[in-house]
Amino acid sequence: MFSVTVSTSRGHHLLYKLRSSSSPHNNYSLLSSTNPKDSMASCIDTFRTCKPHDDDSRFCHMNHFRPGYCLSRSPITKTSHSNSLEGANILSVKLNTLTLTSNTLFELFISVLEESPEIIESVKQDLKAAKERDPACLSHVHAFLSFKGFLACQAHRIAHNLWTQNRKILALLIQNRVSEAFAVDIHPGAMIGKGILLDHATGVVIGETAVVGDDVSILHGVTLGGTGKQCGDRHPKIGDGVLIGAGSCVLGNVTIGEGAKIGSGSVVLKDVPPRTTAVGNPARLIGGKENPELVEKVPGLTMDQTSYLTDWSDYVI
Repeated sequence: MFSVTVSTSRGHHLLYKLRSSSSPHNNYSLLSSTNPKDSMASCIDTFRTCKPHDDDSRFCHMNHFRPGYCLSRSPITKTSHSNSLEGANILSVKLNTLTLTSNTLFELFISVLEESPEIIESVKQDLKAAKERDPACLSHVHAFLSFKGFLACQAHRIAHNLWTQNRKILALLIQNRVSEAFAVDIHPGAMIGKGILLDHATGVVIGETAVVGDDVSILHGVTLGGTGKQCGDRHPKIGDGVLIGAGSCVLGNVTIGEGAKIGSGSVVLKDVPPRTTAVGNPARLIGGKENPELVEKVPGLTMDQTSYLTDWSDYVI
């Protein structure tokens, strides 16, 4: 057995206790503690040296901050009421401030999740995306507790739900807290699909009228923004399976076709056809506009960011 303690802004300590067993599944418990003696080092060391965890790692959450909730064990990637409570609790603790308490956030998040089961399904797909596409992700629980890109995306889903119900002040409040806590700024009006990976996530900006499809992977420093002060539909539309490399800017009401790839550091100002690769500032298609090279596999799933260099050029240092 080993455990990790994390201090909260309210002076409490969360104790993450991970127990090894003969079962093919490891049991994960979240308990409250006031005696933080264990360090994170043992947790990291154990994760790095043990065999990969089964995809159905089990996560049990016992919430001592809110008496009355005692959640049964359930696989973390399965859709369940208990897992929605767990997710709401983690987000509320991460986003709470002295004036915006975790209890207030928890009640708000739960009210949205109970009315919107489709959000829970999207959360499950996002968890799978993190585990399958990011080699630094040790387990589903790792992403569930610690990946700020994943957490920011789930907070956005709640904010977007509030936005569509015309509860815009609340939605913008959540956006502001997510931006402060995770350095991810997604307008609550933006529409985001499922199976989304925000890898590293720092500096990601997504504008109000942006649309992001399913199975899209976005790295840090990416902007899906407008081109000026005009109102209306002014942000990019990203198709399914797209990969957008680190530091890229896609500006204006342009369409990135299904299965396309945007190279790191690119500035995209025009439509990108499906299954093509756009690179540069301003971005140009690999192979040229008339006969572009087509991507065979879905880049949003393969996370292949550099093959176009060796296949298309004689790039050397």
